[in-house]
Amino acid sequence: MTEHAFDNVYGLSDDQLRRLDEAEEFMLRGEIGKAEAILLAMLEEDDECIPVLSNLGHMHGRHLSEFEQAVAYYNRVLDLEPDNAWARDARRRYLRYID
Repeated sequence: MTEHAFDNVYGLSDDQLRRLDEAEEFMLRGEIGKAEAILLAMLEEDDECIPVLSNLGHMHGRHLSEFEQAVAYYNRVLDLEPDNAWARDARRRYLRYID
């Protein structure tokens, strides 16, 4: 398995990790359409993949200012993992813009 600077707590495959890295690189370069295409394709394969849902929430909130969509992705994360503090905090940040 590929070495990463984090624990693979979700048991993602090397291919999933590679594609997540690729999507994050596209986001950093401002190529949001490419990042979104990768993440949505991954979501079609596994609609409960927390790292993908979290990245989509981040992308919609920070890069696209689509706060309602960001909150919707974080809600999905929290439905699957209610104790996910990162998703709860990010959701709270974007809820301020839509309430």
